[in-house]
Amino acid sequence: MDTDGGRMTSRQKWVLGLASLASFMMALDSLVVTTALTTIRRDLRASTATLEWTVNAYNLTFAVLLLTGAALGDRFGRRRVFTSGLALFTAASAACALSTDVGALIAFRALQGAGAALVLPLSLTLISAEFPPRRRGRAMGLYMGLTGLATFSGPFIGGVIAQGLAWQWIFWLNLPVGVAAVALTTRRVAESTGPGGRFDLVGVVLVTLGALGLVWGLVRGDTAGWGSAEVLGSEVAGVVLTAAFVLWERRAPAPMLPLRFFRHRAFATANPANFLLFASLYGTLFFLAQYFQTVDGCGPIGAGLRLVPWTATLMVCAPIAGRLTDVFGERTFVAAGMLAQSAGMAWIAFAAGPGTAYGELVPALVLGGAGMTMAMPAAQKAVVGAVRPQEIGQASGAFMMLRILGGVFGVAVTVAVFTSRGGYASPGAFGDGFRAAMAAVAGYAFLGALLALGIPKRGPSGPAERTAPAARAVPERERA
Repeated sequence: MDTDGGRMTSRQKWVLGLASLASFMMALDSLVVTTALTTIRRDLRASTATLEWTVNAYNLTFAVLLLTGAALGDRFGRRRVFTSGLALFTAASAACALSTDVGALIAFRALQGAGAALVLPLSLTLISAEFPPRRRGRAMGLYMGLTGLATFSGPFIGGVIAQGLAWQWIFWLNLPVGVAAVALTTRRVAESTGPGGRFDLVGVVLVTLGALGLVWGLVRGDTAGWGSAEVLGSEVAGVVLTAAFVLWERRAPAPMLPLRFFRHRAFATANPANFLLFASLYGTLFFLAQYFQTVDGCGPIGAGLRLVPWTATLMVCAPIAGRLTDVFGERTFVAAGMLAQSAGMAWIAFAAGPGTAYGELVPALVLGGAGMTMAMPAAQKAVVGAVRPQEIGQASGAFMMLRILGGVFGVAVTVAVFTSRGGYASPGAFGDGFRAAMAAVAGYAFLGALLALGIPKRGPSGPAERTAPAARAVPERERA
C-alpha cells in the first residue's frame, strides 16, 4: 500500500479524505447546536428540559450503538455500512431542518446519532486498514486534526449560523456534503470485511442495553438527582447488563469484542486513558464558551473566537504529533499530552474569574490544546496497533464507544462539580463554579496521564501486524 517511500497513494488519499470528512460531520453535529439553543427554544417554544435533549438525544444513540456499528461493518462490509450510516445521517439532518416542534427535532437528532454510530468507528477502521503501521500515526494525525477541529469549533460555527442565518441551516449544510460523500465513497473506497463468522446478536443486544443504562444515568443525573431511583436504577441495570455482555463474550463463538484484546497492555491502558482524555475535553469545552459569555460578556461569535487558540493549535500540532508518534512511540505522546492538558486547565482554574484579562488565559489554552492534539492520534494508534489488521474494526468500535462515553461522563460529572460550588446567579457565582469545574477536568487529564504510562514504550503493533494476514478485500460482485 505504501510503495512510494512514504508518499500516500491515490487510494490512501481518498480513504483518508473521505473518512476525515465523515468524521468531521459527525463530531461537528455533536456540539454545533449548543450555541443555537436560545434561538431553537424561541422558534419551537421548547422548555429547558426538552431543549437539553436536542443535544443529549444525539449523544445517547451515538454512544449506545458504536460497538454495534463496528460489528455490522465487519460482518456486512465496511464500505457498505459506512455509506449506509452516511445516508441515514444526511436524511436525518434534512428532517431536523424541517422539524416544526421540539419533539420531532429530538427524534431526528436521535436518528442522526444512530447514523453517526455506523460511520465513526468505520472511518477509523478504513484508515487503519489502508495504512501500514509505520505510516498510520501520520494518517491518524491528519484525521484527528479535522475531527478535533469540528469538536472545538462546533459551538462557534453554531453561533455564527444561528446569528447570521437561521438555526435550520446547521442541518441543511449536511445535505450536499453527505450526498457527495456517499457518492465518492462508493466509487473510491474498496469493500472489505472483518473476521468471518456469525453475527453476535446476543452481544449486540447486551452491549446496547448496557450502554443505554450507563449513558441514560449519566445524562439524567444532574436533572433527576444522582441519588434518584431513576438514575441509580439505570446505572445498576447498565452495570449488570455490561457484566452479562462480558460473560457472554467469553463463551460466544464469534464475539463482537474478543476479551483477549485486553491482554495487550497497549489496548488495556490506552482505552481508559482515552476515556479520561475525552472526559477532560468535553468537560472543558462545555464550560469555556459559557465562561466567555457569562463572565466576559461576549456573544456566541465572540466566545467562539476566543476558543481559536485551542483550535489553531489543533490544526498545527495534530499532523506533526501523528508523524512523530511513528518515530518515538505512543506512550510519550499520550502521557505528555495529557499532562499538558492537565497543566493548562489547572492554570485556568487558578487564574479565571471576573476581571481576568483574556490574554492571561491564552497561554493556558495553547498549552491545553497542544496537549490534547499530542495525545489523540497516539492513543488511537496504540489501540488499533495492538490487534491484527482484520480485527481493527472491533478494536475501533471499542475505542470510539469509550471516547463518547468519556465525553458524556466528563460533561455530567463536571456539571455536578460546577453546581456544587457555583451557579448562574451572577458572574462571580459562575466564576466560582467554573474554577471548580476546571480543577475537575485537570484531574481527569492527570489521571489519564498516569494510566498512559502503562502503554508499552514502542507498542507491540509492528510484529503482530507484520505476521498477521491482511484484512480480506471483497469485490462488490462477490458480496451481492
